[in-house]
Amino acid sequence: MKLADIILLSLSAAMVIIGTHLTITVGLTTSYPVFMFAVALLFWYRYRKNDQLVKEKNQSEKKTFENRKRRN
Repeated sequence: MKLADIILLSLSAAMVIIGTHLTITVGLTTSYPVFMFAVALLFWYRYRKNDQLVKEKNQSEKKTFENRKRRN
């Protein structure tokens, strides 16, 4: 996990905590944008993680193909 991924995940968790506090103290209408920002950060984190997995899979498939090519 890269530093940027850790930061995104931590920020989204912090936003959920802040949103919960705002919901308890002020109300849901005030905390709604904070929750939406937390969800956006989670989506961004998941996109980055999925992109990294796809790149790793492509690299492993490329190595497997090259090894098979060398054997034949």
